[in-house]
Amino acid sequence: MSEVNSTILVTGGAGYIGSHAVLALKRAGYRVVILDNLVYGHRELVETILDVELVMGDTRDRPLLDRLFQTHAIAAVMHFAAYAYVGESVTDPAKYYSNNVIGTLTLLEAMLAAGVKTFVFSSTCATYGIPQQLPLTEDHPQNPINPYGMTKLMVERMLVDFDRAYDFKSVSFRYFNAAGADPTGLLGEDHDPETHLIPLVLQTLLGMRQSIAIYGTDYPTADGTCIRDYIHVNDLASAHVLGLEYLLKGGKSDFFNLGSGGGFSVKQVIETAEKVTGQKIPTQIGDRRPGDPPSLVGSCEKAAKILGWTPQYPDLEAIISHAWQWHQKRHGSAIAGE
Repeated sequence: MSEVNSTILVTGGAGYIGSHAVLALKRAGYRVVILDNLVYGHRELVETILDVELVMGDTRDRPLLDRLFQTHAIAAVMHFAAYAYVGESVTDPAKYYSNNVIGTLTLLEAMLAAGVKTFVFSSTCATYGIPQQLPLTEDHPQNPINPYGMTKLMVERMLVDFDRAYDFKSVSFRYFNAAGADPTGLLGEDHDPETHLIPLVLQTLLGMRQSIAIYGTDYPTADGTCIRDYIHVNDLASAHVLGLEYLLKGGKSDFFNLGSGGGFSVKQVIETAEKVTGQKIPTQIGDRRPGDPPSLVGSCEKAAKILGWTPQYPDLEAIISHAWQWHQKRHGSAIAGE
């Protein structure tokens, strides 16, 4: 099977990371079809920017999945179709187990029925829970502290069992904090509701919110605020293409962290955004949030060694600059017209 010109099914391809992966696949010469229910995805980005086939639907719809595999010569699946709000997973776990676990199992069963056994999975560092040592490596114990992390871990365990029973090959990527936007300005981060720090900071600069909250300034870190590992979304996308090609060339199933080995504090993010934009960002100091570890940083040595992956945009200034370019384009005109 030829790698390039193969058709890749991307579930959740109209969302933030999924759309960047679609763009990376197209740039690498792959044909792509997206399956997305558009609960959080953006139809207009698929139609105007990505210009690939969009199938409206849900991973729990087995007849739809069967038709998809019957009508397209799909070589592999990249799976991004998950709910990913940690807080919501605590208050409505049924929603998360239904979509993230049952939806994935239904997809895997449809793949087996169609004879498609190559799968790239969007997992999360939330499967580790509270870190026992840093940077986190892939052999760190997995003990999720919320239903979102548990649903991702359940899928990882399913993939191990599917490999053993059905020779089903997969790569699972445990992300740290996805950030930034495509450097060309084509795509970016646009969640509703938004919970990620960098877009919240930029929305504050655009006047979409009054201030940015800093939850806790008394952590055992250099400046007292939490440290997180920010990975440029294009670097995440390139990892998925490398993971796909690794499997298509006969690689064995495996798990990889996508981290930088370093991190930036909340205050550093705010200060860097002020430097990039030349504007002052109003802040409010709040109490610590329960469950927030002081530092969360991942090692990417395994991904570098096996996949040849290293972040191309490790610099926080570049990550925020690309995000700022996108947010101005996406929201600036609307704000100006108010």
